[in-house]
Amino acid sequence: MKQEIAGKFEDIVGTKQVFVDELMKKHTTFRVGGPADIYVCPADSEETAKVVHICQEEGIPFFVLGNGSNLLVSDQGFRGVVIQIYKNMNQMRIEGNEIIAQAGVLLSSASKKAMEASLTGMEFASGIPGTLGGAVVMNAGAYGGEMKDILVSVTVLTPEGDIRQMSVGELELGYRTSVIKEKGFVVLEVRIRLEKGKKELIQKRMDELKTQRVSKQPLEYPSAGSTFKRPEGYFAGKLIQDAGLCGYQVGGAQVSEKHCGFVVNTGEATAADVAGLIRQVQDIVYEKFQVKLETEVKFLGEFWTKE
Repeated sequence: MKQEIAGKFEDIVGTKQVFVDELMKKHTTFRVGGPADIYVCPADSEETAKVVHICQEEGIPFFVLGNGSNLLVSDQGFRGVVIQIYKNMNQMRIEGNEIIAQAGVLLSSASKKAMEASLTGMEFASGIPGTLGGAVVMNAGAYGGEMKDILVSVTVLTPEGDIRQMSVGELELGYRTSVIKEKGFVVLEVRIRLEKGKKELIQKRMDELKTQRVSKQPLEYPSAGSTFKRPEGYFAGKLIQDAGLCGYQVGGAQVSEKHCGFVVNTGEATAADVAGLIRQVQDIVYEKFQVKLETEVKFLGEFWTKE
């Protein structure tokens, strides 16, 4: 059955873009995760829509993947289809002060392109390790900027298989959420509007933010970036540190000693280690401070502990 479905995808995207039992640890920044039944890499919106249609027709669960920077896949993997829109769907162009880009374009690439065109407003995103599609879904932000500040419109694929354009006002962008996330839309293309600026000043700001990240974040270890959402009125990293959990470890997963808001893979972590550590941190912080920490990280597959 698996091979038969894979064959249908091959007819759409080509044999070299379909993989059976593909290890997800190769495609997540945590570097953990078991095999996905089928892993498909469409090249454009049309191919993506056809792949999704087959999944729906066959009743197969599917998950749309960017570059895996905000994802924890279980050690057992994912019983379904992973649709990867990062490597192939990465075309972008500039029209005046706007960037039109496919959902798989990396934020770092789009930020660099903006800088080279003397366009300012996207500096905040230059170090966020994700794709534009994922950034829109989560309304990603850093250093005082958010995607909602620069978005004009988004082209999405609806669960019914329709391709539609949505204005920024229709997206209901909030803190790490959007209507796209709530309704299960798939981002296909993004239109961003920036302002004219001076290239050297834009580059200077990006360099400043890079210095801050390198000095404060544990970039030397695999992770999914900031593990927890910011609780209202608090900072997750400060709560975790005050709970005495700096360096706390479960198997190969560790609360970073450099920044307690990060859970890192010290080298041999399993997804169960990471999930177990996250749950223990949540429980201990709640016990000490009565504050519930919600994860920014998405869980995919079966876990004994969940978000």
